[in-house]
Amino acid sequence: MIDLHPLRSLKFSAAQAAVPDRLSAASGIVVVGDVLYVIADDELHLGVFGLAGRHDAGWVRIFPGELPDDAAARKALKPDLEALVRLPPFAGHPHGALLALASGSKPNRRTGVLLGLDASGALSGPPRPVDLSAPYAALQARFSGLNIEGAVVRGQELVLLQRASGGHPENALIGYPLAEVLDALGGSDDPRLPELSARIVGVDLGRVDGVPLGFTDGSVLADGRIVFSAVAENVDDTYHDGPCVGAAIGIIDSDGRVERVESVSPLQKIEGIDAQMEAGTIRLLLATDGDDRSVSGTLFKASLVL
Repeated sequence: MIDLHPLRSLKFSAAQAAVPDRLSAASGIVVVGDVLYVIADDELHLGVFGLAGRHDAGWVRIFPGELPDDAAARKALKPDLEALVRLPPFAGHPHGALLALASGSKPNRRTGVLLGLDASGALSGPPRPVDLSAPYAALQARFSGLNIEGAVVRGQELVLLQRASGGHPENALIGYPLAEVLDALGGSDDPRLPELSARIVGVDLGRVDGVPLGFTDGSVLADGRIVFSAVAENVDDTYHDGPCVGAAIGIIDSDGRVERVESVSPLQKIEGIDAQMEAGTIRLLLATDGDDRSVSGTLFKASLVL
């Protein structure tokens, strides 16, 4: 059992006009120094939070337009960004970039966002939409319940995490050649990923009360192992939300074998994870999605002793 300790709410330290004062549906995180970048699956903005006493930068717009307040209408139209990963330096981005990826669960959920970084790890330049249609169409042929929920750079691959659900109980690691991904992203002002050769490894995380545990995010360690978050959400499809009956943190080795899965306490719908190794202990930051726009998500800390 892994104990979760609240670190802070995902409520911004200063209000901004015409946007909520909180981030509710956290779906992926990246930590750069004392800055926490958070994507939300039902927003058109990126959340930028300060750690270690640093002031929050607040919302940064990454898509144009507005989403309706009505929950059902919002769900139908949202871009559904579910994974956030830091990329190494490549053409046009000498200090790397953040890549936000959509779930691919519906045709209108196949656009990502590329966000450049400067030498300090701060955002640099305007966000650029990334067309993910080609690789996602190929994945849809393999996974009828396509639902990309996490991404990591591991060695020479960009690895996507496909999430299991009740009606589609297959988790998978999907590895793309990193060099080809970076070439596609750096070669145009209108970036799009082509269909790429993929190395796919199925992963069984087990079940909680008959409901499959499904990936929600991942973070890579220096030795190539992936530390992942997973939840068991009692729903049969990739579109609707359902009650969360279990949540866990685990480790997958460099060959895709599950080394460890441990439940968390208290039960939380964890959707974002950052993992750092310190002297035989993995230090974790974990962000939650409460499936309620009126409530702030929470950032937890936890430890996993090896």
